[in-house]
Amino acid sequence: MPTELSSPPTLFISRPVHRTLTKRVVKLICSAFLSLLLAACVLLFVLWLALRPHRPRFHVSSFSVTGLSANGSAPLTFSFEVAVRNPNQEIAVSYDSVFVSVYYRDDRVGTAVAPAAGPFFQPPKNTTVISGKAAGVAPAAAAGTVAREARAGSVVFRLELASVVRFRMSTWDTHRHHVHVSCDVEVGPDGLITVGSKDKRCYIYFL
Repeated sequence: MPTELSSPPTLFISRPVHRTLTKRVVKLICSAFLSLLLAACVLLFVLWLALRPHRPRFHVSSFSVTGLSANGSAPLTFSFEVAVRNPNQEIAVSYDSVFVSVYYRDDRVGTAVAPAAGPFFQPPKNTTVISGKAAGVAPAAAAGTVAREARAGSVVFRLELASVVRFRMSTWDTHRHHVHVSCDVEVGPDGLITVGSKDKRCYIYFL
């Protein structure tokens, strides 16, 4: 009797087809995700090139010390002016209150209890001047050394500013960033800033 041929089970046909379709769908999803990621990277790069974000710039335009002749018997008093420049074309900068301290080497010899400047807003290409006074820590142990060094020629102080900033572009704001500014300032025997230190750029750190 002739043997009847049975048709192959459907199970062995449907499995390869199902696996092939699954692979195609996964490949399409991966391709779409990579394309979106690449487009986002290109867009961010183009925005960065267009905006060219820069850090603010700080310069000490004026600095003076009174009390150097006291030879440590009285606290020093500091007066200062700092120019804050926003060099960005499209990005504004928003500052919280700015606090100031003065150091001689590792000793803090002056501090301002009240902020040197209240919160302020800097539009693009703007320069704002911060001015104030810092009272000496009385009587500072380093004051005698400061006076002797000043009489010998000059003495270097470190003016430090601290604040919190946000960068703004249109309606978009960044997170808050703690900013710390350190300015080396040299003064002569008269307590006035030397020519070499005037308008010298300060170091700026974001924390």
